[in-house]
Amino acid sequence: MKRYSIGVDLGGTKILAGIVEKETGKVLYEVKNKTKKEKGNEKIRGKILETLDELLKISNIPAAEISSIGIGLAGQVDRKNGILINGINLDCKDFNVKELIEKKYNIPLYAGNDVEVAALGELKFGAGQGFKDIVCIFVGTGIGSSIIKDGKIHYGASGSAGEIGHIIVDLNGRACSCGAHGCLEAYASRSAIESRILGAVKKGRQSIITEFTKTSSISSKHIKKSLDARDEIVTQYVNEAIEYLSGGIASVINFYNPELIILGGGLIQSVDDFYLGTIKKARAKALPVPAKITQFKKAELGDYSGVIGASLLG
Repeated sequence: MKRYSIGVDLGGTKILAGIVEKETGKVLYEVKNKTKKEKGNEKIRGKILETLDELLKISNIPAAEISSIGIGLAGQVDRKNGILINGINLDCKDFNVKELIEKKYNIPLYAGNDVEVAALGELKFGAGQGFKDIVCIFVGTGIGSSIIKDGKIHYGASGSAGEIGHIIVDLNGRACSCGAHGCLEAYASRSAIESRILGAVKKGRQSIITEFTKTSSISSKHIKKSLDARDEIVTQYVNEAIEYLSGGIASVINFYNPELIILGGGLIQSVDDFYLGTIKKARAKALPVPAKITQFKKAELGDYSGVIGASLLG
């Protein structure tokens, strides 16, 4: 039996691929590349192949020892045919990843949504071990979520269950990248916080974060450093995001009544105040009975949730 598989986590800002020991979930080799400036089917196609070529090159494991390649894709996915139907943050549509990878490497390819596969990783080897009813929420470039019911991913009628980032929190609110208005993602993601900060700075307000980001976009680590410095603008918009995110999570608690909510992503991992503040306010806003029994955990696999989860596909 082949002991290894490859997991690929393809998101709006990075692609991370690893060779994973299937029995233990240990990532033996990894390659990370940026995708923030690589948009569209052709550029993403090139970035995937570049990353996999590099991974196979640095490892001592021949392709013949690898049983499968799994990939988590940011967007709506046709799992059966391995197609990214619509990846908003990647500017990809009808992108056939299965055909691309199987043709070049002759290894079976399995695809899923990026947060869905991260949830699988956490269920098998991370914070979700021992639980059966879980909602996994990742806060980063956008806000993604996945539902685990009776120990299995719940896909919904069209395969798109768990899109918490696109629940409406303001009927006449901000435009979202999905084309709708008032989505949670437009208020509580790192991108939303970045947009609010840059808008305030453009209007003449002063923020220490401009000293950290002269040649780059605002990252979760920049937000953490600014909060530590008690920057007024950053504190204001992080607190605003906490209010919206906690409201969305309170709605999930009331509606689905999960045993456990796992929170992950760059903002959660980097900014403890964001994580703890969201939990506190979500409990306060939810109905008392379900709020009392719902547990919260931070994702335990860090950047590897998606890679390990993707390696389990198929």
